[in-house]
Amino acid sequence: MANSPITVETVYNVPIEKVWKAITTKEEMKEWYFDIENFKLETGYTFEFWGGTENKKHLHKCEITEIIPLQKLAYTWRYDGYTGDSLVTFNLQPEGLKTRLKLTHSGVETFPKEEKDFVISNFQEGWHHLITISLPNYLQQ
Repeated sequence: MANSPITVETVYNVPIEKVWKAITTKEEMKEWYFDIENFKLETGYTFEFWGGTENKKHLHKCEITEIIPLQKLAYTWRYDGYTGDSLVTFNLQPEGLKTRLKLTHSGVETFPKEEKDFVISNFQEGWHHLITISLPNYLQQ
């Protein structure tokens, strides 16, 4: 099961348009996700941002691979100076006036095993926090 993708799925008590805007607008993303200075919702657009712990920051390098408005956003995710490529996918589905979001991060196992910041549990904890705590707190404002 080491190569199975990380998935986090939850339902938000807000319309799909609000969730879509939160995951695709840089002004909103910085409130719950990362501060991505140059982000454009365009297939093929590349962006980068810094993330990590207080002790060690990593430059994340990403490229948007798929956009289906109000349904799906996917982008590659790798780290500057390290091997490995992964894919982050946000899938949205309306459920009445609520929205189901399924986050999938595949390919995490391709990152260097000797870099302790890249252990699977860190990704699982990080995505769990973002999708089940940080984003819903932002959406309820």
